[in-house]
Amino acid sequence: MEQKEVVHVISDSVGETAEFVVKAVASQFNGGFVEIRRHSHVEDPEDIELVIEAAKGQLSIIAYTIVVTPLKEYLDWRAEEEGILAVDLMNPLMEAFMKKFHKEPYHQPKLVRKLDKEYFKKIEAIEFAVKYDDGRDTAGLKKADIILIGVSRTSKTPLSMYLAHNSFKVANVPIVPEVAPPDELFTMPRRKCIGLMIAPEKLNEIRKERIKAMGLRADVNYASYERIYKELAYAEEIMRKIRCPIIDVSNKAVEETASLIIEMFKNREELAK
Repeated sequence: MEQKEVVHVISDSVGETAEFVVKAVASQFNGGFVEIRRHSHVEDPEDIELVIEAAKGQLSIIAYTIVVTPLKEYLDWRAEEEGILAVDLMNPLMEAFMKKFHKEPYHQPKLVRKLDKEYFKKIEAIEFAVKYDDGRDTAGLKKADIILIGVSRTSKTPLSMYLAHNSFKVANVPIVPEVAPPDELFTMPRRKCIGLMIAPEKLNEIRKERIKAMGLRADVNYASYERIYKELAYAEEIMRKIRCPIIDVSNKAVEETASLIIEMFKNREELAK
């Protein structure tokens, strides 16, 4: 009976990368002849011994992505001792990084999975910010990490997006005197809510620019001081009712306000530990 060619793929993480590389190489040899056996989450010498034992009696190769140095050295030693060909799929490129970029690797497993997780968390937060922008769906209030409250042109939307890029799920609620805020807003934990206030003069300036950009008449009520004072007074009343922190965004860039909010939430997390 013809002996089956086997490639044992060993990884201290899931092993998807190593298996993909082996399949890519095998495809150059009409890869159907080779059997790939994946050994994931290999974390100690005992795990390696199981693979060595299986590989000894076969026509086989070990291909591995192990970044923990003692474990890699143990595998290299045992494979050489048993006459098994073991191929390190990562170390040559890691050494090239070190030599060319003058960086030191962490030698920690599962970092790619961690990066992937953070990436998808950020994407989810961005999609959340878009969905629950401008109070469109009050269902988002319960799911949000942060709820921004403020009158029109207090940077609620750009702030939501900036915070989303830091993986915070943000909903924002516009405050308009003629429209009562959603009842759900008053049932939210006040620690989730942030009020955004602005100086009347600054808001007047921003709104006049907005009117000009939209091609409307300069005397539109939206930018009048009477209207602005009314809106700000009503917004302050709502914020005091909720008893949420209030940030004056008058002379702050979006990044600066976002940093204040992030710091505020980080401090709360630290206190909660």
